[in-house]
Amino acid sequence: MLTDKLRALFQKNGEQLGLPGSAGTRIQIPGSLSRQANRAEPPVARSSRGLEQFFFNLRGSVGLTILDLARPNQDNINYLTNLGHKLYTSDLIGCLDEAFGQNPAEQTNAGRIDYFLRNSLDYPADTFDGVLLWDGLQFMGPALLTATIERLHQIMRQDAYLLAFVTSNEKVTEVPAHSFRIVDDKNILIVERGVRTSGQVFNNRNIEKLFGNFQSVKFFLTRESLREVIVRR
Repeated sequence: MLTDKLRALFQKNGEQLGLPGSAGTRIQIPGSLSRQANRAEPPVARSSRGLEQFFFNLRGSVGLTILDLARPNQDNINYLTNLGHKLYTSDLIGCLDEAFGQNPAEQTNAGRIDYFLRNSLDYPADTFDGVLLWDGLQFMGPALLTATIERLHQIMRQDAYLLAFVTSNEKVTEVPAHSFRIVDDKNILIVERGVRTSGQVFNNRNIEKLFGNFQSVKFFLTRESLREVIVRR
């Protein structure tokens, strides 16, 4: 049975943008999608092992610094700040479109890669105790992907955790983009936001290689063909 809180989330229409105005919150202008869905897909509510692991590793701590790399929504802002954490937000996909347009082939230019990193991940070293990366990695080509992971490694603290979602279908060239709303420490609401070109194929082996400088990588496969990845810095 759905909780009252989850029912309330289902009743929301569209994206609710968080504009808290508190120190330490960065709001980026949302970017466009490569192709909008022909019709709105209904939200999918389910448990998330990756999210559960992320919050399990943060348990017992307050005042942590968390980076949410998605279009801001009030559910995530409220949940994380109510736990006593300091939240920064940056719309990674919006920054991706601003820097490169909607063509992954443009993501090899060193100057544009530097512009993207300055626009989305311009933070001092050892800043974050946790990063909610969501599904942004799926839309990056190899050069940009490597540079982004290197920057994340720099700005995360030792033993910090990162949560990412990537498609488990290795044959597709286009994948849905999603927004993710936190219900509680074990449940999530997923809303499809259209379809985008995939930057490259993801499987367990190349994900482990991608995060080779991190301490550990763990995978969970979901029924939406999304592979949840929890990474320890």
